Amino acid sequence: MPLMEHLRELRNRLVKSILVIILGMTIALVFSNQTLNIVARPFCSAVIDGMSGCHEVGDKLVINGVFDGFFLRIKIAFFFALLGTCPVWLYQLWAFIAPGLCAHEKKWAYLFTFTAVPLFVGGAVLAYVVMDRGLHYLLNLAPQNSLVLPSWDTYLGYFTGMLLGFGIVFELPLVIVMLNVVGILTHERFRKWRRVLIFGVFLIAGIVNPSPDPWTMLILGGLAVVLVEAAEFIVWANDRRKARLHPDPYTGLADDELSPLPFGGGGRG
Repeated sequence: MPLMEHLRELRNRLVKSILVIILGMTIALVFSNQTLNIVARPFCSAVIDGMSGCHEVGDKLVINGVFDGFFLRIKIAFFFALLGTCPVWLYQLWAFIAPGLCAHEKKWAYLFTFTAVPLFVGGAVLAYVVMDRGLHYLLNLAPQNSLVLPSWDTYLGYFTGMLLGFGIVFELPLVIVMLNVVGILTHERFRKWRRVLIFGVFLIAGIVNPSPDPWTMLILGGLAVVLVEAAEFIVWANDRRKARLHPDPYTGLADDELSPLPFGGGGRG
């Protein structure tokens, strides 16, 4: 298509995605009390001063400004709308990109898309489950005889940071597999750098984890290492498959043996 047709198609797909997200925000605002309870549950489950939160002054989330409650509901509605409508706007993105890909590129793109979403969601769910541990560690770092009054804004930043951080770490095995598919990372190279990669996984887990809680980092890093090992098996199997389909002509040759020429026929007279 001409450039202007591409731009028109991009505009139409962006408009569709935005309208769907706005519709999702509207639905989320209707159920804003329920979404607020979902977001606040990890904080209310955290043990603060020997008891779970959300009961007394000092263990509740604070709203300071007059309009803060309204903007808080808007932010949470947008967050839930973005997650809930992701199949729609991801499809719009895919429909715009797919016509420019050839058959084998589409196959790997489908694999990447339909694997990336479950991995990210799995990491986000794990973050939601263990988030109260990090909150317990952080909130109990406050000195004795001090009143901790975390605001909704700071907590929401922690909440979204944890979900995004865990989701990104769970994408690392997929990145490893895709690097192998395009021929950048072989299993032999992976095996040589396994210790460095595992150390890097724990390092990234510590960086993307907003909480300095060691248990949260160990849970995240440990599960990420399990996924990396699964990715290693896929890389090994893919390299074996490539070796069967396209055997190396130099394999098994002695040091003093002439290698076969890549083309046939005799020399010129």
